[in-house]
Amino acid sequence: MSHPIHTEFAGIAALREALRARRLSAEEVARSALEAAQARHATLNAFVQIDPELTLQQARAADAALADGSAGPLAGIPIAHKDLFVTQGWRTTAASNMLKDYVSPFDATVVARLRGAGAVSLGKLNCDEFAMGSANENTIFGAVRNPWDTAAVAGGSSGGSAAAVAARNVLATTGTDTGGSIRQPASFCGVSGIKPTYGTVSRFGMIAYGSSLDQGGPLARHARDLVEMLDVMSGFDPADATSVPSCNGTRNESGRVRDAFEAALATQQTQGERPLTGLRIGVPREFFGAGLADDVRAAVQAALAQFESLGATLVDISLPRTELSIPAYYVIAPAEASSNLSRYDGVRYGHRAAEFGDLNDMIARSRAEGFGAEVQRRILIGAYVLSHGYYDAYYLQAQRLRRLIAQDFQQAFAGQCDVIMGPVAPTVARNLGDNQNDPTADWLADIYTLGVNLAGLPGMSIPCGFGQGDHARRPVGLHLIGNYFDEGRLLAIADCYQHATDWHTHTPELA
Repeated sequence: MSHPIHTEFAGIAALREALRARRLSAEEVARSALEAAQARHATLNAFVQIDPELTLQQARAADAALADGSAGPLAGIPIAHKDLFVTQGWRTTAASNMLKDYVSPFDATVVARLRGAGAVSLGKLNCDEFAMGSANENTIFGAVRNPWDTAAVAGGSSGGSAAAVAARNVLATTGTDTGGSIRQPASFCGVSGIKPTYGTVSRFGMIAYGSSLDQGGPLARHARDLVEMLDVMSGFDPADATSVPSCNGTRNESGRVRDAFEAALATQQTQGERPLTGLRIGVPREFFGAGLADDVRAAVQAALAQFESLGATLVDISLPRTELSIPAYYVIAPAEASSNLSRYDGVRYGHRAAEFGDLNDMIARSRAEGFGAEVQRRILIGAYVLSHGYYDAYYLQAQRLRRLIAQDFQQAFAGQCDVIMGPVAPTVARNLGDNQNDPTADWLADIYTLGVNLAGLPGMSIPCGFGQGDHARRPVGLHLIGNYFDEGRLLAIADCYQHATDWHTHTPELA
């Protein structure tokens, strides 16, 4: 098959210029992207629903806006949404039997903002059920396969989002990150992804897992396309009680991320061949312990050396409670999940058992049939740690530990470094099915990402190399962590690296 039209362009800005110059139409771009997504579905299983008519309606609306001069910044740009954002027209299932036939009467705020900017959605993307997983294997639609090596997982829970970008089906996608679910699949699939500061992107219409941890963000090939997406997605939303109205004195609205990005770029451009002169990169010694695979270590260290050649200074730092982020997260997140998922009872909406006795039996049977094994496991853990007699011993202690983890990051940023870097995950993507008999094994692989969510900080992954030996075709991601509301500078630092390297330009070989 021929490659989609949008792959002929370097990114969103270049395609936008061609669309506005009317050298091609949004409908042409959408049709070619649909063809590629449908052709690759059997190979990757990244999409869970494609509706060409809905997509072409949006494309025609983008063409009309381009013709009359009212087009938004993303008019005609092909994207797709993780199946955790509610959407009018398309089903929103959270990859669960509980919601397998649900169609929302409204759009999530993120969906509405991207549509308002003219983006054209190809459909909904596979994910772990209710975002609970690190491999995109916990889904009623079947596992997503990694475009680089279809024997490997794509990562989770935003595996469909990362795979769709890596396969060049779309220019960008939406994802959610509760404990690393944007950054880890971005790393495994060799694309770029950012989890912004908690509260900067609206959670309204994003199906909840852990309310104090969940945050939406974009995935794309490179940092400049992430700027295009995140600048539209960000902004205060009165419909979301966790949305922040201002970011260190700057209004939380469209333009904030782009302005900060361009200001950081301007500073870099004044420093010649060493644009990152003065940047202090904190390298946590806890991120490079015995659990880190040699091939990942080598790729990350090479990336850090590249940053040094660009003028940055590496600073040895400590995040002493890194290992404790795992038990803290896997108490807090299941506790919040047990509360959030209690609404799915078979009474108002969602799956209802066909046969039952009384009301209690109906609820019990509906939940047992509707939720998968991993979701049930986390609900049970959450209910346990919140129960009388265990709340103080587990949940309260985990929240205290969460505060200490956040303080560790702030101590590093206060006097030692401007940004923190390291690996995203201890290994490259594992093989599909490897952890079937050990359901908690994937939990341990989240060690480098969980602290960022517990602290509410922005973090991103960018491609920095590949594994070695049998894993030579499996990508490695570099983890960049910034201080609160520092998304613009984080993206500018990533952009500087991507101008000096070509890892983000590599493309998997697909039919």
